[in-house]
Amino acid sequence: MADGENTDGALGPADIRRVLALLPHRYPMLLVDRVVSMVKDSSIHAVKAVTINEPFFQGHFPGRPIMPGVLIVEALAQAGGVLAIESLGLAGSGKLVYFMGIDGVKFRKPVEPGHLLDLHVTILQTKRNICKFEGKAMLDGQLATECQFTAMIADPPGD
Repeated sequence: MADGENTDGALGPADIRRVLALLPHRYPMLLVDRVVSMVKDSSIHAVKAVTINEPFFQGHFPGRPIMPGVLIVEALAQAGGVLAIESLGLAGSGKLVYFMGIDGVKFRKPVEPGHLLDLHVTILQTKRNICKFEGKAMLDGQLATECQFTAMIADPPGD
């Protein structure tokens, strides 16, 4: 059993230091601030605190800041990456999680500065080093974005 893991596979919350240990992303591309809960091989609930200081708000859109949809999907993918790396026991291995495909993306509500974006990701299927996920980004319990995505866990590209 992994450190901090219950017998049911539930892992405790993870602060930003743990997230940084699991993902290679750094500011301004790190879009997961903390993990609320995680069940190994199953699901994760992570959070992104959206602030006006985000660099993309300068141009998207002046006078009406809205988080770009592709970055909401990226935040879901990063949460899925945390789940995959933890589930496969690959923390500290240097492995990366690469997008392979995104399906059925739907944007329901705009995400604005001041929102707390709840990222819910579930593993639908795992085959060797490929995982299929379902993601839902929620605002105050209401669906903002949903999609399915596939990712591959692999070594970083060679120099």
